[in-house]
Amino acid sequence: MSDQVCVGAIAGAFGVHGEVRLKSFTAAPQDIAIYSPLFTEDGTRSFTVTITRQINNGFCARLSGVSTKEEADALRGTQLFAARSQLPSLPDDEFYHADLIGLTVLDTGGTELGCVKAVQNHGAGDLLEVQAKGSSATVLLPFSKAAVPTVDLATGRLIADPPEGLFA
Repeated sequence: MSDQVCVGAIAGAFGVHGEVRLKSFTAAPQDIAIYSPLFTEDGTRSFTVTITRQINNGFCARLSGVSTKEEADALRGTQLFAARSQLPSLPDDEFYHADLIGLTVLDTGGTELGCVKAVQNHGAGDLLEVQAKGSSATVLLPFSKAAVPTVDLATGRLIADPPEGLFA
C-alpha cells in the first residue's frame, strides 16, 4: 500500500488573484482542507489549502505559495496527495482506491484474470478497470459484493465472480 493517497486535483485558476479551482475526491468534499498540507505526486511541492467558497464541480481555494493567476494556471491538472496517516481509518468493507490498484484479480476457481489498473466511477458506482491477463485490453468489472466478494489487501489479490462473458 502506498503511504500517500490522491485526495484532489487542481482544475486551473479561478479569477485573477491566485485562487484555484479544486476538485475534491474525499467522501465529504470539504474535508480536503482538513488533510492539509497536500503534496504533489512527486513530493516536491506542498500546499496548505484554504477553501474560500463552493463553485460548480468543486471549490475555489487558496494554496500556500500561489498568489497569481499565472502560478495557479501552471498547476492545472496537478493531483494533490495526503499522507495516509492523516486519513481516517476505514471499516473492513471499505477501501481507498489507491489500495485496489495493482491487485491481482482471480476468479472464484483461482484462475488469474488480470490486474487492477484503475478505479473509475461514472456516477452509478465504482468500476475496476482490469488489465486482462496476456492482453493489452482492459475490462470494466463492477466493484460490488456480487462481482467482487473478496478483497484481500494483505495478499494483494481480489476474488471476482464476473458477469458471464465479461472476460471471454
